[in-house]
Amino acid sequence: MWNHLAPILLLVGSNVFMTFAWYGHLKYTNRPLLLVILVSWGIAFFEYCLQVPANRIGYTVYNAAQLKTIQEIITLLVFVVFSVTWLGADLRWNHLVGFALMAAAAFFIFLD
Repeated sequence: MWNHLAPILLLVGSNVFMTFAWYGHLKYTNRPLLLVILVSWGIAFFEYCLQVPANRIGYTVYNAAQLKTIQEIITLLVFVVFSVTWLGADLRWNHLVGFALMAAAAFFIFLD
């Protein structure tokens, strides 16, 4: 059971770091680009420290397509929370419909 759950937990943590590395600086557009790049690289290091073991463990119970699908769905969920709370973005009906269609696509990836 742990091999099924560990990749998901690690990918959630990884995606939190990734989202801050890629989009966190948008709140600070007055900072020099080189500084933002260096800080983002520093944050991304921790993303990889979680992402690599997530995939290594996950590949023992999921195939590559399933792992990628899990990662993408988690990325979307983390990004929605991040964009609403950190960036103050609105979550609109068309976003929800698009996410629902992606969830439907994920359903088909896991059919055996």
